[in-house]
Amino acid sequence: MKTPHTEWTKTSWKNYPALQQPNWPNPKEVDKVLNDLSLLPPLVFAGEIRDLKAMLAKASRGEAFLLQGGDCSENFSEVTAPNIRETLKVMLQMAVVMTYAGGKPVIKLGRIAGQFAKPRSSDTEIVNGVELPSYRGDMVNKSEPTKKGRTPNPKYMLKGYYMSAATLNLLRAFTRGGFAALHRVQAWNQEFVIKSPMGRSYDRLAKQIDQAIKFMNTIGIPIDIPQVNQTQFFTSHEALLLGYEQALTRVDSTTGDWYDCSAHMVWIGERTRQVDGAHVEFLSGVLNPIGVKIGPDCNIEDVKKLIQKLNPENEAGRLTLITRLGTRNIEKVLTPLLRETKKEGFNIVWSCDPMHANTYTADSGHKTRDFNDILEEITRFFEVHWAEGTIPGGIHLEMTGKNVTECLGGARNIVDEELHSRYDTTCDPRLNAEQSLEVAFQIAEMIKK
Repeated sequence: MKTPHTEWTKTSWKNYPALQQPNWPNPKEVDKVLNDLSLLPPLVFAGEIRDLKAMLAKASRGEAFLLQGGDCSENFSEVTAPNIRETLKVMLQMAVVMTYAGGKPVIKLGRIAGQFAKPRSSDTEIVNGVELPSYRGDMVNKSEPTKKGRTPNPKYMLKGYYMSAATLNLLRAFTRGGFAALHRVQAWNQEFVIKSPMGRSYDRLAKQIDQAIKFMNTIGIPIDIPQVNQTQFFTSHEALLLGYEQALTRVDSTTGDWYDCSAHMVWIGERTRQVDGAHVEFLSGVLNPIGVKIGPDCNIEDVKKLIQKLNPENEAGRLTLITRLGTRNIEKVLTPLLRETKKEGFNIVWSCDPMHANTYTADSGHKTRDFNDILEEITRFFEVHWAEGTIPGGIHLEMTGKNVTECLGGARNIVDEELHSRYDTTCDPRLNAEQSLEVAFQIAEMIKK
């Protein structure tokens, strides 16, 4: 397959406006770090990327469902074996619920192993009366409100690479070394989830799966096979720091095509999806699956131009549009968008991000999201697709395997006064493991229709 954009090179993005890039104080130091990165091994491989694209092609036809989830912004200090295991565990639990109860294969795609940078509305912010550079994620600067900590440091990109490599190493060990085996579905239930309504629902389902596996074994169907003992887990992040992405973009020796080997899928955010911008230019030339966040102020003609530039061959599985519209806007915005893209015959994986447009500040001062709003947007996402005869193909969540109290509501009905007790995020509020499971059960009911 030829690269989608014949004039493209991996540096052609430099001829376009590049938003949300750090103000690095020393360009020569940046060049040295990027050169060092370009000599390091790829984090993921072209064959894995093609596997994901083939699965996403099935999701675009309604033959599979995409589960994409993880931290809003990863922190270097949180890259530990227990945290990685717990995030993987809750995604495995969700996937099992959605596959078994929903009757459809689930593609497991983490916001992990590279989600270390984040866009900001302003280059600077006022902290305690002092103007400082905004915190742009651990790959750029530190969250501590000091001039030294907030000064962008390109060496953090190298640290981000090594943190991503360590995370991927552990994820591969877990998913291929027995931890993800289906006969362990009951072992995945964490103590705090076992004691919850969702935990009990999951436990009942896990016992059914265990009985089915034992039955297969009893009648002589082999269960010592990869489909039972292993699972495929892919990684993704927002492709924000274009120098970093360029440094990890390589030619596949078997096909001669370009792939961004920093992750299996990369996406373009709402703030950087300009058709004539550097991010769209860069990602138009790599053959990874690409995601694009679409907010409530989108222009349909601009979205069509984005689709045509990023996926000119209309390849199924290449492009995922991740709508982040909010409960108040989803029907009004999504309906005409679906009608127009359906009329054009575009092959798209439609995914719902029910988190970002439902964020607000609670009376306690914490940034939060109401669980009912999240479920409401997911439900309306499915209903609009059903009404228009299109395919609701995936879900995109900010979530964690930890027992945090960052989003209101859910089965335990977290209230405003409880937000402070385990409000751990340095970025946006996340669903905890129990709330994530509840979402999975709700989606399972809808994807089997």
